[in-house]
Amino acid sequence: MHLEGSCHCGAVTFSLTSAHPYPYQRCYCSICRKTQGGGGYAINLGGDSASLKVQGRKHISIYHAKMKDDGEKRAHRSTAERHFCSQCGSGLWLFSPQWPELIHPFASAIDTPLPVPPEHTHLMLGSKAPWVEVDAKPGDQQFEVYPEESIAQWHERLGLVR
Repeated sequence: MHLEGSCHCGAVTFSLTSAHPYPYQRCYCSICRKTQGGGGYAINLGGDSASLKVQGRKHISIYHAKMKDDGEKRAHRSTAERHFCSQCGSGLWLFSPQWPELIHPFASAIDTPLPVPPEHTHLMLGSKAPWVEVDAKPGDQQFEVYPEESIAQWHERLGLVR
């Protein structure tokens, strides 16, 4: 599926191809919640990094989250890159060098109408803010950390690959 996205002020627009466009995976971790999740979570899609086309690249800044694992005294810098508009602050996509073939646009930045998912996966619930209410429906999956099923595997399991 061809996806088009933009920031709020219009300084950055982008497009990419996604075989996995359903916005089903709600991440409640503090990084997603604080950088993208006004409702207490963020939704990332899966896309083909080779297909990414960007206009207004000079207005993009990159944030590397600070992460601290249990038992560590110091935080370390994540290798994952959160791209956002330096003009209006809109989050655009996440890229991880761990999976260079993938790009993860934030569903909130996509302008193309997205398909409605038949179920949701709620992940990183162990990190959610206490004020956040998880709106889990029958059939939804819930995880304290990460599910073993990837975005691609979820789409394949439900026959939703585009």
